[in-house]
Amino acid sequence: MSLSDPIGDLLTRLRNGQMVRKSVVKAPYSKMREGVLAVLQQEGLIRGYTVSELRPNIKELSVELKYHEGRPAIVNIKRVSKPGCRVYRPVDDVKPSYNGLGISILSTSRGIMSDADAKAANVGGEILCTVF
Repeated sequence: MSLSDPIGDLLTRLRNGQMVRKSVVKAPYSKMREGVLAVLQQEGLIRGYTVSELRPNIKELSVELKYHEGRPAIVNIKRVSKPGCRVYRPVDDVKPSYNGLGISILSTSRGIMSDADAKAANVGGEILCTVF
């Protein structure tokens, strides 16, 4: 099956999994998805993720969702740059999301990173999503 927006698919799986209080959500593997999950884990918004090989050259991501006192750790997750309308920002135009309480995940020339890491590395890029 071919997806036109794999990152949007991952975000929807996370959003839907947290709405029904699942502990683990599974998604097909890609390097981009793994990068987004690594940033979410680094920021403490998910417990973790694992990569498992189903068959040769077919991998799957298992994401452990995080809850605090019964409420999801991720309140709002929104796709910014879409396949039909890419959103690129230089480092000076990367603004804090939700008045600094949330993060933006960027795809930069140095890999996928949060907005704070991108500012520290002095690189801009494509804004994939915002998370609060």
